[in-house]
Amino acid sequence: MNVTLMGEGLGRDAIASHLRQGAAVRLAVIEECLPAIVEAADMMVRCLNAGGTVFFCGNGGSAADSQHLAAELVGRYQRDRRAMAAIALTTDTSVITAVGNDHSFASVFERQVHALVRRGDVLVALSTSGQSESVVRAIAAARLQGATVIGMTGSDDSRVASGADIAIRVPSTSTPFIQEAHIAIGHAICGVVEATILTDPEVRPTV
Repeated sequence: MNVTLMGEGLGRDAIASHLRQGAAVRLAVIEECLPAIVEAADMMVRCLNAGGTVFFCGNGGSAADSQHLAAELVGRYQRDRRAMAAIALTTDTSVITAVGNDHSFASVFERQVHALVRRGDVLVALSTSGQSESVVRAIAAARLQGATVIGMTGSDDSRVASGADIAIRVPSTSTPFIQEAHIAIGHAICGVVEATILTDPEVRPTV
């Protein structure tokens, strides 16, 4: 059996092209989204220092990003420090399947927001399309509860962007590049939050 390796052919070119395009999107994020990202990081710091909780929600790859970023705050990003209150609304399969079965899938995050989110909390709503009904409903519910909403989406005008208090709109319409940028932005925010809470004289971390 003959096996053709792609190392010097089409595969190499495709991989290099993808990485270059992804890097270009991330550089564009610096130019177009930096003020919103800084504002989002500041909002998270204020929420956590006041005893609030940061919630995350999204579908598919955005669900994975929600869990990833919540874990960075609860556990650690780069430094040992006190645990930070963060919850991904994508993880409780019993709640998700019960609400999806008894109500509708569009309600799976909305219902949890009504149950858990309080005034002063932050909801980070991730959607590459910006049109995910379950995320849009979660945003409306969070606003009703008095929480601040950070929307992370793509460049297109969308209900997620228009419904958020702070909209981080990655300058791309490509789902993979938007998702790659979202996790990079999330990591950058976690780094700022962690460093700020570690150096804030009013916070006494326990490790």
